[in-house]
Amino acid sequence: MHPHVFVAPVPIQHLHHMGAHIRQVRRLCRNKGNRIALPLDRGGNRQPLAVPYQPTAIAGLTAAEQRYIRRSLDIGLGRCDAFRVWGRNPGENAAIRSQYVAYQELKALRQSIPEHSGFDSVEGFVGKLTRVAAFDLAQERIDSFSAFRFLYERLISAAARPWLPSAFCAAAALPQIRPDRRKMLLQSLSEAAATAPGWSDRAPSFFPEYIEEAVA
Repeated sequence: MHPHVFVAPVPIQHLHHMGAHIRQVRRLCRNKGNRIALPLDRGGNRQPLAVPYQPTAIAGLTAAEQRYIRRSLDIGLGRCDAFRVWGRNPGENAAIRSQYVAYQELKALRQSIPEHSGFDSVEGFVGKLTRVAAFDLAQERIDSFSAFRFLYERLISAAARPWLPSAFCAAAALPQIRPDRRKMLLQSLSEAAATAPGWSDRAPSFFPEYIEEAVA
């Protein structure tokens, strides 16, 4: 093959089927430009979770979901000036400003995750979590529970995982959410996630960041 002939890259999720060595896949995944989706941990399983390079552990989140997740992590974790990085127009600047206000609840949520065995602090925690979740769902950038969970276990912590299905359902069912989106969101919550007897307490290790688009 001529050294200057362009060859289209093979999508990472197909490499296993082609017999590629696991080290090849890992080397490709370390490059942000090769990541085509965000890896999700599986709920309801306290066994070691699947490695993110396997196709079964890769969630096919939309481009809009991935962009919103990156922006939300920048705002919620205070990683950068979101106005400078994400504000492309006055409308986005207004949305970012509103998100900063909504996310002021995150610090209190991180410090008030209830114990599983009691109900004493459930109202305060789930109420605040539902309010913040409703804000995010109302932006119409999060289309599934998988994307919601990926975001919130990073915004709050892995300890919040057992509470995410209930907060997601409560927020998605609010009248402020358009009926067609209510249906879509609620149907995205699988029976396995809704009835999981336990959740992994492993802290997330992958926090996606802003990737600057290459200039053509």
